[in-house]
Amino acid sequence: MELKIGSVVRAKAGRDKDGFFVVTAIEKEYCFMADGKSRKLDKPKRKNIKHISLTNSMIDIKDITDKKLRTLLKGFGSEE
Repeated sequence: MELKIGSVVRAKAGRDKDGFFVVTAIEKEYCFMADGKSRKLDKPKRKNIKHISLTNSMIDIKDITDKKLRTLLKGFGSEE
């Protein structure tokens, strides 16, 4: 599967390791990702693409809120 805006990814390294995020933007070897809790949609985290793993899921991030995003990612186990 290819990395696209709206892809659900899992962090493999760093402080947010094993957390689930949605990709909000892609720039060369980096992607910007948010989870709606620690990383809001208006201030996403920049992460190297080598440090994430893709899942087979997509989320439509058009007109989505942080609360809705948290709810959607809860099914992936991103929140305790």
